[in-house]
Amino acid sequence: MRTGLERLFDKLDGLRGKRVGVACNHTAVDPKLDHVLDRLRAAGIPVRRVFAPEHGLHATAQDMISVDGEDAEQALVSLYGKTVDTLRPKAELLSDLDIILFDIQDIGSRYYTYQATLGYMMEVAASTGTKIIVLDRPNPINGLTLEGNVVEAGFESFVGAYPLAVRHGMTMGELAHFFRDVVGIRCEIEVIRCEGWDRAQWYDETNVPWVFPSPNMPTLETATIYPGMCLIEGTNLSEGRGTTRPFHLVGAPWLDATELQRLCRLGADDAGLRGIAFRAATFEPRFQKFTGVPCNGVELFVTDRNALNALLLGLVVIEAALRAAPDSFKWRTETYEFVDDPIAIDLLLGSREGRLALESRMPLGELCASWDAGRTDWEKARRSCLMY
Repeated sequence: MRTGLERLFDKLDGLRGKRVGVACNHTAVDPKLDHVLDRLRAAGIPVRRVFAPEHGLHATAQDMISVDGEDAEQALVSLYGKTVDTLRPKAELLSDLDIILFDIQDIGSRYYTYQATLGYMMEVAASTGTKIIVLDRPNPINGLTLEGNVVEAGFESFVGAYPLAVRHGMTMGELAHFFRDVVGIRCEIEVIRCEGWDRAQWYDETNVPWVFPSPNMPTLETATIYPGMCLIEGTNLSEGRGTTRPFHLVGAPWLDATELQRLCRLGADDAGLRGIAFRAATFEPRFQKFTGVPCNGVELFVTDRNALNALLLGLVVIEAALRAAPDSFKWRTETYEFVDDPIAIDLLLGSREGRLALESRMPLGELCASWDAGRTDWEKARRSCLMY
């Protein structure tokens, strides 16, 4: 398989003599792990400006930590600063560019903010007449499996900027087509597609090394469970940040690990959740929630990634924690991704429906089935944007 980055260098005539910018981070590498900026420099293509997404160019910043706005010496612009307006590049930073190469590895989940950065950049580029060329990469968790509902109007945020399902099954290039053709962002785009990638493939079935896309996304298995386990961010449970197993470890000081394991197993059976195993666990985060405090909870092990419904997994774990400690469990109410209201869990789920279902003990299998049934129109629109 060859990524869009590799195929770009088959023919560079379209870049020569153009004013070029690059939106990228550390994931913009080829199978030899050479970075797009280094390869452009070696090919004699000057880069006028570099745009870096959340976590920064080298992914050194934790989630929701602002990165310095600009570095004049490196012509580096951060697209994740201290205020919500920094999520979009200023028009004057695009108006002197003919082309922006966009090469950032996504992980296939609506919450993951890199696809929002693509859409926001397209919105600004539409106003400046700047062309965006997406150097496409595989969807790491395959391009077939879909999960969850579509964001409802009024619940848009950086973790749900556009009408996408939780697990959308698209590549960045396909998302660019979706943003243009379905959302209506009238930006000139070109997608240099992957060569030899099949929608059914997972990332470890390609020849491209896994470069962790963000500080708490160390492995492909982390990306596999993320469409559900990111929901823990909307609660007062630790999602395992500050440990070597982010999103695999979940817990709190006031939980009983064995009881949570029992309730997770029971909930999985009731909901028809397959492909996952739960271990009673104790862990101590070194940063973020419960820093330095032992937490009791569960550790997750994927036993069949093709059978696993990751979104249902996240709901099952939250329901188990609600049942295990109803007086201690709370929804996160602090500002989340620059938004105060709706609360974090509603932003993540794209509506209030999921939270209300959890609070009322609605059968979770039924909830997910209703979301699947409600995606018909969206899936039709999605199909028109698929390239593989």
